[in-house]
Amino acid sequence: METTHKIYLQPTPVRIWHWLNAFGIVTLIVTGAQIRFPEYVSLFASYKSAILLHNTAGLMVAVSFSLWFFYYGVVSRSMLKIYMPTKDDLQVGLLRQAKFYLLTYFLGWKNPHHPTPDNKFNPMQKSAYLAIMFVLMPLVALTGILLTNVDPLREFVILIGGLKILVAVHFLLACSLFAFLFTHVYLATLGKTPMAYIKPMWTGWEEEEPGEHSHHTT
Repeated sequence: METTHKIYLQPTPVRIWHWLNAFGIVTLIVTGAQIRFPEYVSLFASYKSAILLHNTAGLMVAVSFSLWFFYYGVVSRSMLKIYMPTKDDLQVGLLRQAKFYLLTYFLGWKNPHHPTPDNKFNPMQKSAYLAIMFVLMPLVALTGILLTNVDPLREFVILIGGLKILVAVHFLLACSLFAFLFTHVYLATLGKTPMAYIKPMWTGWEEEEPGEHSHHTT
């Protein structure tokens, strides 16, 4: 019989950040929908309450982002190692991983990437998270800060094109984040079971498939 090995993949600070971030982003999406389309969406008691909750969720996401940055940048000092694609990732890994997601997964093949604490993400994940965490999230936060401080930052708002442009940019960035959320949830179900990649975000431990056993096990 095959012995089940487990790898400690997600430390506690990362798990806390992940779920704070997830809850905050979902809240931002639903409140943002009511703010943007109040004639069609009325999930909350009033337009004002939606704005208040939206701003509160934005602050929570900013705090969780700071937690993420502090942990990977200062505590573990592994941010570049984990999130920066390598030369091999760009030349070979992206295509290999795309082939798995689009074709070989449905043929029953194993995932070509085997996560370890120092190499958690496959090439596609690294590229996506690099864009999300270092470009999209900061831009969403910046435009959100400007929208909640229009009066004191009026000159800067005018400099970038005015309030209408700012609202449009914030909305388009939010739509991109919304699209990523759906993709993220779908890809998280492509393990050996639909919950295989989700459980580690609750427990920290991921079960390795037979043949994946490494020295990072228990």
